[in-house]
Amino acid sequence: MKKLLRFLPCFLLAAPLAHAGRPVDFPSYDLYLDHILYDESFFVVSNLWMVIAAGLMFIMHLGFATLEAGFARAKHTVNILYKNIFVVCLGFVAYAAFGFHTMFPGEFNGWWHPGGWFGVPSKDYFDLMTPRYDNLTWWADFLFQSMVAAKAATIVSGAVGERQKLVPFLIYATLLTAFAYPVAGAWSWGKGWLFRQGFVDFAGTGVVHIFGGFAALACVLLLGPRLGKYDAVTGKPRAIPGHSMPLATIGLFVLWFGWLGFNGGSLKSAHPEFLGLVVTNTALGGAAGGLFAMLLTPILVKKPDLSMAINGVLGGLVAITGAADIILPHHALMAGAIGGGVVVLGVLLLEKLKIDDPIGAIPVHAFGGLWGTLVPAVFGSANWQWQALGAATYALTAFVFSFAVYGLLKITVGIRATAEQERTGLDITEHGQEAYPADTVAQA
Repeated sequence: MKKLLRFLPCFLLAAPLAHAGRPVDFPSYDLYLDHILYDESFFVVSNLWMVIAAGLMFIMHLGFATLEAGFARAKHTVNILYKNIFVVCLGFVAYAAFGFHTMFPGEFNGWWHPGGWFGVPSKDYFDLMTPRYDNLTWWADFLFQSMVAAKAATIVSGAVGERQKLVPFLIYATLLTAFAYPVAGAWSWGKGWLFRQGFVDFAGTGVVHIFGGFAALACVLLLGPRLGKYDAVTGKPRAIPGHSMPLATIGLFVLWFGWLGFNGGSLKSAHPEFLGLVVTNTALGGAAGGLFAMLLTPILVKKPDLSMAINGVLGGLVAITGAADIILPHHALMAGAIGGGVVVLGVLLLEKLKIDDPIGAIPVHAFGGLWGTLVPAVFGSANWQWQALGAATYALTAFVFSFAVYGLLKITVGIRATAEQERTGLDITEHGQEAYPADTVAQA
């Protein structure tokens, strides 16, 4: 802990110093839209970009699956992959049935009004296609947002890995994705009360990452650590290596690639200058987070740890997600670097507190998200008080909802696998199959 405190002044000084050099009244994307002469070609290109961005976000689910599987032990791999497939399928269907209407209330989609917007004739949607409606169809908007919807449950999936019973998780993930996430998301992205007060969250640092990270924290606290993670006598943490660091590294690069669509698609148009800025800031934020994590880790843990480098990149990406459209690249580097450092310190803090998170989801998304939600105020012109309140609101909402629902599941059907199931592996005990079955050689 003394080592952590020694580096605290560096983080406290970094933000004010960087803030001093921020641009004054950086022009917003909305102001640029007001001066765009709307025509059919801009609409077509913007709509096409949104569909491509949705595809990039879809690829992110492959990144989550491989990252989580790589950080887990081989005997739990099938279970990890199964849950990742479930949340993608759930994200599409639940968001179509409930989430889209709830999160973006409007003319064709009321509060929890299932399926209404699917019945609207296409001509009515095209009548809405003006620069003030973000230059895309409702279909493209739904496709993109449905890809975002499954992210919160995916964050929880990794944090509770290796000791979570399958069915209770599927129930919890359904309630989180279909109801809790869209209601909370509407407060900002659906032009709800946070949006009206000036809360800034461009691509989901608060809506997605803080929400998913603090939901994961509540679940992990109720679930408890994996068997053998902490020494029964001394209480010191033991390393439980994942079975495939190459697989985890592949997951990182897939996520990084998809994140360009995550942030770039959040622009909701193909405006050339702003699209280039957003994608550039995203790439730089991730790179800076990884570099700073790689510099800090050997000082604190005496070795260049690959898992810390991976999560440092992710922390940098989370940090830049809320402000990628309103800050300049040198500020993206600073924001990402601090995000990577926050993740490293967060991992060490969880170990001190005996909170077991196999993949580092809580430091990346919860702690990195808290910092990222302040980035629009540190490097931009967003209001500090409302950014802080927005961060606290999403953290508290996700934690309370998850603690209540997961706690109810714990006292009814149970959430924790038995010790024997955990030792044998969830692949065999829950699914009856292995990710890596032993090779058999046919006898002549």
